[in-house]
Amino acid sequence: MSTDERTAGLEVDDGIRALLLLMPRVVGRAKRLGVPDELRSFSLAPRHLSLLANLVFEGPMTVNALAARLEVAPTTVSLMVSELSRHGVLERNPDEADRRRTIVGIAAAHEKSVNDWLGGSARAWRKVLEPLTAEQRQTFVDTFRAYEQELTAEHD
Repeated sequence: MSTDERTAGLEVDDGIRALLLLMPRVVGRAKRLGVPDELRSFSLAPRHLSLLANLVFEGPMTVNALAARLEVAPTTVSLMVSELSRHGVLERNPDEADRRRTIVGIAAAHEKSVNDWLGGSARAWRKVLEPLTAEQRQTFVDTFRAYEQELTAEHD
């Protein structure tokens, strides 16, 4: 496909056909990432992957910051952090700037394997999003979010 063909746009049905072909490939690729051996016994759910991926991308942060990134309540994140801390995947440390706050991070023993496992996703997103304008990135994210919401509404 030439650049002219890509910039000319797609009719709605052509876009749907392309995405119906592409989405199973993306989901299949994501499933093949394979949980690192040392984390397999922890029964990690998609919510755990989002939490870990945010820590890989952003680095250690507070429960409230994680909750904001994950768009869930702090109590939900606190429960996930407690669960992953019990397994030694995450560690909590006092915030040096404010001892009343706790910073959550990936435990040193698992940092390399989690980064190797989930870091590629952030690198791939960066590579495909960087060439876009801020408006194009916003449109893409808004469209992807709306798609997820429509799938949720359709199955509820």
